[in-house]
Amino acid sequence: MTKAKLLLLEDDPNLSESVSEYLEDQGYDVISVYDAASAEDALYEQKFDLLLLDVNIPGGDGFSLLKQSRSGGNSTPAIFITSRNAMNDVEEGYESGADDYLRKPFALKELLLRIQTILKRNFYHNPVDTLILGEGITYDIENQILMIDGEEQNLQLKEHKLLKLFIQHKNELLIHEVIMEHLWDYDETPSDGSLRTYIKTLRKLLGKDSIVSHKRLGYQFR
Repeated sequence: MTKAKLLLLEDDPNLSESVSEYLEDQGYDVISVYDAASAEDALYEQKFDLLLLDVNIPGGDGFSLLKQSRSGGNSTPAIFITSRNAMNDVEEGYESGADDYLRKPFALKELLLRIQTILKRNFYHNPVDTLILGEGITYDIENQILMIDGEEQNLQLKEHKLLKLFIQHKNELLIHEVIMEHLWDYDETPSDGSLRTYIKTLRKLLGKDSIVSHKRLGYQFR
């Protein structure tokens, strides 16, 4: 299974470390930041599957950060984790675009359950487990199985990762840098040639017009 990538914005280093280590042990890829400016940079430079946001942070506040991100078109699911527990704070959190609101102190297991629920519901912004990608073409989200006319297709791991990225960002132009960062881990060397091969494979299976190439920019899944 491909690791879901989480952004954790928490200015308490001890809590940040505890949460990130626990979630990494559960199979998630966690990027930790500690202030508003670093969070803004991360949101601009990288794609995430879920945002975990504290509210009282150096250089700003989580509510404003998420509201600004939403106004810029970012629809990534978000959970606020905060000690601000007054009803007007909860209301402001949801109004700023949050999917959930978790009050401190919290059990790590509860956070995990909320993450699992939101990712299953929102990872493709679709409540079903199997997506229809075309006539006779389905994709099983949970088990990463691409079926065409009843036959399972043998995709490589990075081809699965690329397909899931495209599905999550349907009709969006994904620049080369974003795709490379998503497909290759930090200890791997990205390859333009390999990426073109993965694109060619998906086009062969899904249709040559399913992935549009934007010269020197990136690709768009339609």
